[in-house]
Amino acid sequence: MKSAEHAVVGAVVGSVAALVLVGTSSLPVLAGFVAYGVLLSVFVDLDHFLLSRAVVGDWRHLRVAVTNPRIGLIEQERVFEGYNDVLRPRRLFSHHLVGGVLVFGLGAAGLGSLAVFSAVVLYAHVLCDYLRDLGYA
Repeated sequence: MKSAEHAVVGAVVGSVAALVLVGTSSLPVLAGFVAYGVLLSVFVDLDHFLLSRAVVGDWRHLRVAVTNPRIGLIEQERVFEGYNDVLRPRRLFSHHLVGGVLVFGLGAAGLGSLAVFSAVVLYAHVLCDYLRDLGYA
């Protein structure tokens, strides 16, 4: 999915999860959770560039995204052209890996609500990626 689509999913899922986890007792805390959910849902995709570096052996895809803002922001499906078949099955694995480490780390740091919130947002992100890959979304 594109970043804007993930931002919408992060906002919707983050809003519901924040209401369930922290309620409406503190509006700034609620807003912080929602903002974090949007950012997490969008920026978790940066792991694709690390994965691309590991598989391809250089930073060509990151260079494409950074030097051509149209491709990096609007035509994101073109960032990994020619390598989608190699990267697609690995990118969801990397999301699980990043998500697991993040959720475990937050839980170990005593931030249980934030850990659960992160798990919910990342679950929605990965589910949307699966749905897109399967042609349902």
